[in-house]
Amino acid sequence: MMLADQDAWTAVLARDRAFDGRFVAGVLTTGIYCRPSCAARHPARHNVRFFANGADARAAGLRPCKRCLPDDVSRDERAVLAAIQAIKSAEQPLALAALAAETGYSPSHFQRVFTRHTGLSPAAYARALMAERAAEALTGEGKVTDAIYAAGYSGPSRFYEANQGRLGMTPSAWANGGKGATIHWAVVDTSLGQMLVAATAKGVCRLSFNEGREALEERFPKAELIEGGAEFAALLKSVVDAVEAPGDFSHIPLDVKGTAFQEAVWRELQRIPAGETRTYAELAAAVGKPKAVRAAGSANGANNVAVLIPCHRVIRTGGHLGGYAYGLEIKRKLLEKEAKS
Repeated sequence: MMLADQDAWTAVLARDRAFDGRFVAGVLTTGIYCRPSCAARHPARHNVRFFANGADARAAGLRPCKRCLPDDVSRDERAVLAAIQAIKSAEQPLALAALAAETGYSPSHFQRVFTRHTGLSPAAYARALMAERAAEALTGEGKVTDAIYAAGYSGPSRFYEANQGRLGMTPSAWANGGKGATIHWAVVDTSLGQMLVAATAKGVCRLSFNEGREALEERFPKAELIEGGAEFAALLKSVVDAVEAPGDFSHIPLDVKGTAFQEAVWRELQRIPAGETRTYAELAAAVGKPKAVRAAGSANGANNVAVLIPCHRVIRTGGHLGGYAYGLEIKRKLLEKEAKS
């Protein structure tokens, strides 16, 4: 089944290998069609047309790309695509053995193949998909319980169990711009300049530089924003200490939410030791999507918790610092601090 054009274009921009075989992208100016994950430079959107398969693209007068070979989808890719469709269509979680049986692979080999192509195990992919469906449903109209069942959970208790620490607030609050949620925050002076720290009861949900209350009001317009607070003070001190003396941040609780791919990238960022850096290409490879360099960069930029999720440790190939949301001077100082420690 073909995707909407905007969804297809999003997959192309992300070079998402999970969509290889589901459609091809034709470039009208060059007369070539490619798979979504093609590593070639992206064309202008108005020059692109999407086709269900290579045969349709050839019928329109296009020829296959010699770089990505869009007509040569491997057996592994077909197996992963079939599994993704099965996971999305299933009303109940599918066992690994059942998914593997459909492909002719052993369960252990299929799990390795699936993880290599998507960056997640089949079970983790299914959980992430359910959580994303729930989050999307909760941002719309309707009852919270209806959204939970629509996402594929057997009931509210299963939803709360699976998402404890993910949404960071009740589903009702998530659906209503933070309504009913309490977020403590403060702006403090550090050696890197003024730093905004905000946290729910579950952990830090925002750490940024040169921002204030308005950044929180934009994301959670209906949340109760409380400046300071006795319980928040201890967490704030831990965050400031971590910024001033970089090291292991794992003891500081976080309350973050992103897509499955974004969260995979953020986990890899947290695995980079202080004093070391990775390139965007190395980051993409670490999450199992070596061709999704730009998507990894976008996920890096979508990080709401600077330093604790150390996106500053990612640089360009060749050693250039690349970009940073809060300015290269802060990124340079952070890296210098970590190198010394």
